[in-house]
Amino acid sequence: MVDQLATLHSVNFSLTKKEASAQATHLNGKLIFLKPLEFMNLSGIAVQKYANLYKIPPERILVLHDEVDLPFGTIRLKLSGGTAGHNGLGDIVEKLGSQSFARVRFGVGKPEKGKGDVADFVLAKFFPEEEQKIPELLRKTVERCQEWLTNLTK
Repeated sequence: MVDQLATLHSVNFSLTKKEASAQATHLNGKLIFLKPLEFMNLSGIAVQKYANLYKIPPERILVLHDEVDLPFGTIRLKLSGGTAGHNGLGDIVEKLGSQSFARVRFGVGKPEKGKGDVADFVLAKFFPEEEQKIPELLRKTVERCQEWLTNLTK
């Protein structure tokens, strides 16, 4: 999802050991794309680093993440809130000291009761019928992100 957004804004990522970042100018401000390369549960390290470096308040941060509490393919924009047990979000909240960042939640569903571990489920490959829907879902996800960016600059 982040790669698609970066492409849309004509930027490429540069790599460090712990994150990949790209920067673009968007309307009247700088736009920074970040892909933490640490384990997902440590996502807050890179987010905090860039928030501190560029003095970005949490309200101007958008996090894209998978969401097991939404059916596969459901895409929702949430302006702030709790973590719903998502360890990556929990680390970001801990490191920023705030829950007031926006999120684009990408529904991946969850395994049927008694049919596997949630962690194994989210790390598994998509089912073939889901895989076919990915391009359209990426397009819709990018649209949600663009909506947030447009509202941010109003």
